[in-house]
Amino acid sequence: MSRFHFVNRVVGFSVGAIQRPDYDDTPHPEFLNPSWMASIPDDQPLSAVTMPGTHNTMSLYGGVYAECQTWSLASQLRAGVRFLDVRVRHVNGNLTIHHGVSYQWAHFGHVLKGVFDFLLEYPSETVLMRVKEEFSETNNIYGAVVDFIHRYGHWDLLWHSRLVPTMAEARGKLIILQDFTGPDLGMRYGSLDIADAWKVPSLLNLEEKWQSVYKHLEATPSGNMAQIFLTYTSGAGVFAHPRAVAKGINPRLYEYLQAKTDQNRRLGIICMDFPAAPIIQTIINFQLREAVKTNKTDVKHAIFYFRYMVKHFAANN
Repeated sequence: MSRFHFVNRVVGFSVGAIQRPDYDDTPHPEFLNPSWMASIPDDQPLSAVTMPGTHNTMSLYGGVYAECQTWSLASQLRAGVRFLDVRVRHVNGNLTIHHGVSYQWAHFGHVLKGVFDFLLEYPSETVLMRVKEEFSETNNIYGAVVDFIHRYGHWDLLWHSRLVPTMAEARGKLIILQDFTGPDLGMRYGSLDIADAWKVPSLLNLEEKWQSVYKHLEATPSGNMAQIFLTYTSGAGVFAHPRAVAKGINPRLYEYLQAKTDQNRRLGIICMDFPAAPIIQTIINFQLREAVKTNKTDVKHAIFYFRYMVKHFAANN
């Protein structure tokens, strides 16, 4: 597809709520799939699971340059989303949800309660949550995060380790991907293999954005099986707001996934703006089957080595 046609395809969309197989900015998902992880074998490492995620999960307000989703947290989780990207502003021990300057009419306690309510209702599932400081520069949110978990969540339903769990270990638990300093609260966000080329200056740069997504997705199946891979399809810039980027990238992603539906491969976490229920379901369908059974010994060795390196790193830092 030429750059001209790629941009023209985005600009030509009509104004108003849209519900397509790849893109949805209506208030509710087309259909739900709240317990899809129940079918994943208990001995499967979480690093081998392919799952959908949302970028700036709670960013429902603030205009076209701030809004990244239209579904509530509860709707996202019930639609099948299992990776959340949560940004908190820290002021005097309080943690409000922000996307840049835009307050999202929620605080971290609302997010925790929503996630734990979901996990208590669907204990076969797990939720991974990146937590990052936004629109404040205290670099000291650890204490506030712990306090909010005790006040609004369930401390015993956290995964308290840097190590990658199996599905059996992860079920019913929130795994915090710690993108802030302090003692270990969960896994470290930086331990993931991440592609996040979020800067898209204008719609003329959509092809470059897609290429970064494509290359990381192509590298994921043969990447370290003991490491979680995370690909952001989202992006924004002065002349390309999140909706416009999603309208251009999501169709390419859906086309890519549809072309590989018969392949037994992991694709890691695919994190999107304005995903639709069909593309979420397509991502969910990419679960390893025979490959995990055939190479179980290799996977166990890789996990053992990865855990050894994590312990070695922790002991020396």
